[in-house]
Amino acid sequence: MAELATIARPYAEALFQVAVKGDLNGWQTQLDALALVAGDEGLRQFAAHPKTSAGQVFDLVVEAAKLPLADGMRNFLRTVIENGRLDALPAVAAQFHALASQAQGVADAVVESAFPMDAAQLAELSAVLEKRFGRKLKPEVKVEPSLIGGVRVTVGDEVLDTSVRARLERMKTQLTA
Repeated sequence: MAELATIARPYAEALFQVAVKGDLNGWQTQLDALALVAGDEGLRQFAAHPKTSAGQVFDLVVEAAKLPLADGMRNFLRTVIENGRLDALPAVAAQFHALASQAQGVADAVVESAFPMDAAQLAELSAVLEKRFGRKLKPEVKVEPSLIGGVRVTVGDEVLDTSVRARLERMKTQLTA
């Protein structure tokens, strides 16, 4: 997986440099559609077949995406297909989203909670977390019953763990030390 990320990075950065000059959201939508299509195993097998031309793969992907593609996105897709990197397209999309979020001052946050959270609770928690992390957050909530209570928040490589399980682990460490 790290290899795909390494392959995807230059593609994502180049595409982002072009997209940032225009409609960033439009480019994200188009790239997401292409990444979804490229994630299909049958398409990747078709593309890998020795008798399949790059033009055939391009036409199939464009048709399956069911979106009008900008000229720049069409050129990008041709380059990806000609270089045999169709399998890296989902990773390109993920890195492109990370670059776009960073440029907008927004970070993805994974909020693990012992119990489901309603919209009001999430909004209140998000406000506190945005002050704590010093940037706008786009939270994604996951229910993790093993936390017992509280939340564990991951933003990039930073983790804020206020769960009951983490507190119990700290108490256990202190008592056995």
